[in-house]
Amino acid sequence: MRDAFHAEWTKLRTLASTYWLLSGTVILTVGVSTAVAATTHNTSGSGQDLTKLSLTGVYVGQTLIAVLAVLAISEEFGTGMICATLTAIPRHLVLLSAKATNVACLAFVSGLVAIAGCLVAGRTVLPNDGLNPAHGYALVSIAHGPTLRAAAGSVIYLVLIALLSLGVATAIRDTAVSIGAMLGLLYLPQLVAQVVNEPLRRHIQQIAPMTAGLVIQSTTNLRSLPIAPWAGLGVLAAWAVTSLLIGGLLLRLRDA
Repeated sequence: MRDAFHAEWTKLRTLASTYWLLSGTVILTVGVSTAVAATTHNTSGSGQDLTKLSLTGVYVGQTLIAVLAVLAISEEFGTGMICATLTAIPRHLVLLSAKATNVACLAFVSGLVAIAGCLVAGRTVLPNDGLNPAHGYALVSIAHGPTLRAAAGSVIYLVLIALLSLGVATAIRDTAVSIGAMLGLLYLPQLVAQVVNEPLRRHIQQIAPMTAGLVIQSTTNLRSLPIAPWAGLGVLAAWAVTSLLIGGLLLRLRDA
């Protein structure tokens, strides 16, 4: 397993796209969060969730994490390199486990940097828009329990998105189709939820990977949420595990 992990790490770190996508994840996530914070202003009785506002960039940045995870395996099918990989690592599940471990580690590191940047941006920018202690808003701080939960949960969310994407790409194999499937899986349920009525809207939000998973970012009005924060992250984890199991089964049963 260690040799398989090292081999997959060597492949990932020698690809230029890996660094571009990881850097892009951090820049895009922090950039979007900063822009949202800068354009959000205090209105009487608005009751803004400052932590969630600060982490808005995850909504966009996750796409690059998904692309990174898809490319980790789909490119090998596209170029035919998967044959050489399976010759060197004939145990299919060991190969997928090694890829999953590497992708998860990269997603964790980039997610940790991105989330830290988002919180710094929120703490710095939001008070300038009237969202400050003088108007009844505490500064964004991980010393606040719910904020720490939201921050840690957001990092875990990005790791799970990476694993979900890897599983989807392993099953589909084609890069473009896999990326399209992931984008549809993430964003389409939210669009559908916006045009349907209750209780169907709430049910969709409870079972869709993104709408359920991102509930972890909420720190206020928790009783009005469609699902509890950690339960929502559990739904996403179930999606990720299921996709990896299906992808692993198809990788083992089909020819390269």
